[in-house]
Amino acid sequence: MALRTILTDEDELLRKVSREITQVDDRIQELIDDMIETMYENHGIGLAAVQVGVLRRLFVMDIQDGNGPYILINPQIVSQKGTQVGQEGCLSVPGRWGDVERPEKVVFKALDRTGKPIKLKAEGLLAVCACHEFDHLNGTLFTDKVTGELIRS
Repeated sequence: MALRTILTDEDELLRKVSREITQVDDRIQELIDDMIETMYENHGIGLAAVQVGVLRRLFVMDIQDGNGPYILINPQIVSQKGTQVGQEGCLSVPGRWGDVERPEKVVFKALDRTGKPIKLKAEGLLAVCACHEFDHLNGTLFTDKVTGELIRS
């Protein structure tokens, strides 16, 4: 495992749409391990592959609920319900925070790290984190969705 450099919002790669993963091989396993280590080292709760310079549809999360880390490969939103607004930040947008509206509940279908199909039913913070990371795969940053002022710390 190795720590990877996290791209910041000035990097144009973060605005590109990530490509599907066609084979869950050893390179993807290594990427997953590196992303998890990088996320923990930087005190994050989620990290998309594009944030470490890999334009693939993959993200990892751990909201410290005792069930993580979650790994979603080629995720797709199946359904979403309700709304919630909360303050978000991002490892790729250091020192800035803002309120973002997200679904209260969301269901994703994806592949796990072995390539097996899974469904993730997320609500609350897990739904926020999953939607935030999913946005990264489509070239969207949370700053694009902030309602009100962007706070700088």
